[in-house]
Amino acid sequence: MEDAFFAWSGGKDSALALYRVLQQQQFRVKYLLTTVNESHQRVSMHGVRLALLEQQALAIGIPLKIMWVPENPGMAEYEARMREILVSFKAEGITTGIFGDIFLADLRHYRENNLAQVGLKAAFPLWGENTTSLVQEFLQSGFKAQLVCVSDQRLGRSFAGRLLDTATLEAFPPGVDPGGENGEYHSFVYDGPIFSQPIDFRTGEIILRDYAVAAQTSSDCGTDDPVILDTRFWFYDLIPVTGQ
Repeated sequence: MEDAFFAWSGGKDSALALYRVLQQQQFRVKYLLTTVNESHQRVSMHGVRLALLEQQALAIGIPLKIMWVPENPGMAEYEARMREILVSFKAEGITTGIFGDIFLADLRHYRENNLAQVGLKAAFPLWGENTTSLVQEFLQSGFKAQLVCVSDQRLGRSFAGRLLDTATLEAFPPGVDPGGENGEYHSFVYDGPIFSQPIDFRTGEIILRDYAVAAQTSSDCGTDDPVILDTRFWFYDLIPVTGQ
């Protein structure tokens, strides 16, 4: 098996892609790489607390590697920080970066080019697949997730905090992608076949944030949610039962 790192967001696409990778045994995943806002200690765009991300990694059994990013990083700064991590991965014998992207050919090319500059390859286990089929596979595989960030324009406040299940999918308004691939929602996976135990948390408040300025630049996410398509999002806060 080749050594690889996995771009981990904590959401459903990451979880399903990692599940496939672990089953296929082509790669030995040495790290889960996630971008985290250094000011708020939360996963970029998803808004999930770092402590919950750490619990996910422990339950999966793969070390977490964090790329810290400022509130609104410029592309040059973002790429410099990413390159530093990629170079360190290559020095450890890692050959491949694995991503949960499904669409957006420009983003795929961007990732492949960035990795190629330091002599690494990219792999996309879910690439080009039907999003309805993917979310059904996710649920049928036994994963459980909660909607932690939803577009105000496409879904609205009432969907913040809902479980990602058949009832929620059936309640989506017309035109909403079941997999949220147009930026409709982001999720937090708290249980499933890749976890040794469920992630324990309690629910907090619901907050509306407007990203009108950030929407005019490239996103800092670097995982499976590359572009802010809308500007107003409802965040449903999840609080670790132990620690903050």
